[in-house]
Amino acid sequence: MASSKEWEMSGGQEPKGLAHPGILDAFAYDARRDTLVLAMFETREWDGGESQLLQLQEKLNAYASFILDGEMAGAFPQHAGKAVEIQLRTMHEPGEVALRLLAMAREQLALQEIGLETILIEAHGCACGGGK
Repeated sequence: MASSKEWEMSGGQEPKGLAHPGILDAFAYDARRDTLVLAMFETREWDGGESQLLQLQEKLNAYASFILDGEMAGAFPQHAGKAVEIQLRTMHEPGEVALRLLAMAREQLALQEIGLETILIEAHGCACGGGK
């Protein structure tokens, strides 16, 4: 993580990850890129199952709604009008079906000027709730 980012977790003890679509797992302001980053975490291996893919889709939809419906501007007024990026921070490489879903989501989010990146993370550098 770049030092220009300060990560803040929602609620500290709240469950995080794809299994909890209503929770904003983490956010950071990247001053170097002048971008607000909203992160979601996945600590489980990608099994290609429908449940995990549905959870990914629900979490992406929740984040997109948070951004597009004005909730983000209300929660972070100091960053209103800044570029926004959603990051899927995962401990395992997503499977083929998940990668296709992410590619489609990336295309749709780009139409709204929202970035989407997938970042592989290591267990010891993760504040992601440990798969809870």
